Amino acid sequence: MSAEIWFYHLQRQPIEGVLPKLLEKSLENRWRATVQARSEERLVALDQLLWTYSDASFLAHGRACDGDSDMQPVFLTTEHDNPNGSALRLFIEGADIVGHIRECDSAAYKRMIVLFNGHDNEELTIARRQWQDLKALALPLTYWQQNDADRWEKKA
Repeated sequence: MSAEIWFYHLQRQPIEGVLPKLLEKSLENRWRATVQARSEERLVALDQLLWTYSDASFLAHGRACDGDSDMQPVFLTTEHDNPNGSALRLFIEGADIVGHIRECDSAAYKRMIVLFNGHDNEELTIARRQWQDLKALALPLTYWQQNDADRWEKKA
């Protein structure tokens, strides 16, 4: 059985406002998570964000360069690895979900989420292509969009 695949179309909040909340929910469900980005520079920014996004909280996490990858509740990567046994995998800003699914066992995850900025033409184009490619593979896809109240509405 393959993982559920959800596409989150960000329109009202940037990734920096959405990602920590999704990771918190994942950890509340006792799911470890992996965040896959396209560049090491983006991982550096995410690393800082997850330590400082809230005055009252932080999200414990790490990258391969930190060591003990298998111990991290949240793992940040540009690769297709899953050293912490994540149940949730998030692909941000055009990270390659299609390549990941073709190369790896997507059944290892309960859910995969593609987060893309609806105001960025490149990210929109990549997300549309990913949706079409995954649909052609007959995978279970769901599309969510932010409404005016910053809630997620299922659109497809």
